[in-house]
Amino acid sequence: MSEVDVHVAAPKVLLHDHLDGGLRPQTVIDLAAQTGHELPTHDADRLAEWFVESASSGSLERYLETFRHTVAVMQTAPAITRVARESVEDLAADGVVYAELRYAPEQHLAGDLMLDEVVAAVQQGIAEGVEAVRAGGCSIVVRQLLTAMRHQARSREIAELAVRYRDDGVAGFDIAGAEAGYPPTRHLDAFEYLQRENAHFTIHAGEAFGLPSIWQAIQWCGADRLGHGVRIVDDISTVDAAPAAGSAIADVDGAKLGRLAAYVRDKRIPLELCPSSNVQTGAARSIREHPVGLLTRLRFRVTVNTDNRLMSGTSMSREMRLLSEAFGYGLDEMRWFTLNAMKSAFLPFDERLAMIDEVIKPGYAALRDT
Repeated sequence: MSEVDVHVAAPKVLLHDHLDGGLRPQTVIDLAAQTGHELPTHDADRLAEWFVESASSGSLERYLETFRHTVAVMQTAPAITRVARESVEDLAADGVVYAELRYAPEQHLAGDLMLDEVVAAVQQGIAEGVEAVRAGGCSIVVRQLLTAMRHQARSREIAELAVRYRDDGVAGFDIAGAEAGYPPTRHLDAFEYLQRENAHFTIHAGEAFGLPSIWQAIQWCGADRLGHGVRIVDDISTVDAAPAAGSAIADVDGAKLGRLAAYVRDKRIPLELCPSSNVQTGAARSIREHPVGLLTRLRFRVTVNTDNRLMSGTSMSREMRLLSEAFGYGLDEMRWFTLNAMKSAFLPFDERLAMIDEVIKPGYAALRDT
């Protein structure tokens, strides 16, 4: 089996993938034709290139602008269901065995849909995708993450929606959007509600903004995971200079960790790292210089994710392959990333354990025997 085949064949777990950032280019074209939405091009290959080029400006704000086209074509139940179904099929074909698909229901109300109907349409697509994958002889488990937009004021409403459907395919809650000027503490009411309801949530933090965003997400809001969290590296020093987040430091494998970095590491707070996306938005200069190398060496709870497969022209196998090429990672590291992600999934403990023992570990063991 070739190296590329190993990256595809290895069982993978995906925690950070935006439903409206993973459409097939041809699907965008088909759905746009139905609604009359204008696109930059109607050639699928050229459209794919346009999304990647437009998202590679080095600015998170410019990156987010590309969603104007994908969200525009996801305003009816059939369109949303198709996108969800195809996402499940694409992930399974890429060797993903568990995925959490996140999206903001409030962004799909331009037509006649209500919030509950958006959730139902996504769940219908997931069910159809899982069934199609099963008919093809494979299996995948997929859950929804409901996202609130941090520049809007509907986070409590979306949090209640997530709790209402947590037994019907919704695994948790998230906030997303531009970080600068919109701190997670603006949504404390939603997070306090989720904690009272014993619900899981992650927060986009430490992507385009620095340590204060991470600190607020954890210490004020109580996030279970950090969406990206890549800027935690700002609180780690590999030279004599002290880290930025305080005077108390810990020496770990030749690095000095500030109070916040040490806390994140000690508490095993998962980092939902998205290497290609981080390079596009300027959170990292290149894959080779991405903090994932240092964070992996220091044994933070690192997970590898796609973020937006369309905008980054990527997949889970591609992300793993890029890290392998940049840092020399092999099956051991891929297995470690995958186990980290499965341990951090918003699934009940027994289900996580079953995925680890019955799917992930046997899957990597079989690859070693080939």
